[in-house]
Amino acid sequence: MLVAAAVCPCPPLLVPEVAAGAAPEMDAARAACTDALGVLAAARPELLVVVGPAEQSGRGVHPQGAVGSFRGFGVDVGVRLGPATGAVTERELPPSLAVAAWLLERTGWASAPIEGLGIGEPLAPERCIGAGRDIAARAGRVALLVMGDASACRTLKAPGYLDERAAPFDAEVARALAAADVAALQTLDAELAHELKASGRAPWQVLAGAAEGAGLAGSLLYDDAPYGVGYLVAGWS
Repeated sequence: MLVAAAVCPCPPLLVPEVAAGAAPEMDAARAACTDALGVLAAARPELLVVVGPAEQSGRGVHPQGAVGSFRGFGVDVGVRLGPATGAVTERELPPSLAVAAWLLERTGWASAPIEGLGIGEPLAPERCIGAGRDIAARAGRVALLVMGDASACRTLKAPGYLDERAAPFDAEVARALAAADVAALQTLDAELAHELKASGRAPWQVLAGAAEGAGLAGSLLYDDAPYGVGYLVAGWS
C-alpha cells in the first residue's frame, strides 16, 4: 500500500556542477525537493520505488545499486541508486533517475530498499495506472519518488517555444498534486502533455494508480518555470 510520495522535477540543472554559474537559480527547487524527500523518510516505508521518464535504453527496472552519471552533460559526477548491493548492473540510470539518485544521496537516504523504474513517455494512461497499482501492492508500506517535468512551453525561450496551453496545463497539474487528486491525474490528456513536452505525465499517472484508495493528503512545495519549463514539487502522506 502506498503510504507516501514525493514529486520532483528532473532537470540535470538541479545538480550544481551541471548548472555551474547558474546553480543558485535552482536553490529553492533543491530545498523543496529535500523537504519532499523528508516526507518519504517520515513515512518509514518498506520499499521505495523511484519512477521517472526514460528513453528506450533506460526503460524498465533498475535495481538498487545501479549507477548513473552526468558526464553527458559535461561534468564528471557519478551517482548510485541507493547503497551498493554487490550485484553487477550493466545499464546506466536514465537522466531522470540519475537526478533522483543525486537527490537521495544528498539527503543520506537509508530508510528502505530502493528500486528504479524508467517509464516511456508514450506509455498509455491505463498502463501507467496499472503499473502504479502493481507497485502499491508489492509491500505493506510503499513510498514513491516520482520524477518528471511539467510543460516545456511556458516562454518564448523555452525548449518548446511558447504555447498558450502550457500555463493552464501546468496549473491543473499543480492543483491536482496539491490536493492529491488521483482522478485528475489519471485523466490527464496524454496527447496534450506530449505536445507540451511534459515529461512528467506518465510518472504522475503511475502515482495516481498507486495512490488509489490510499487516502493520502497532498502539499505543493514548489511551482515555478525558471527556464520556461514547469517544475513542480509536492509531498503526499
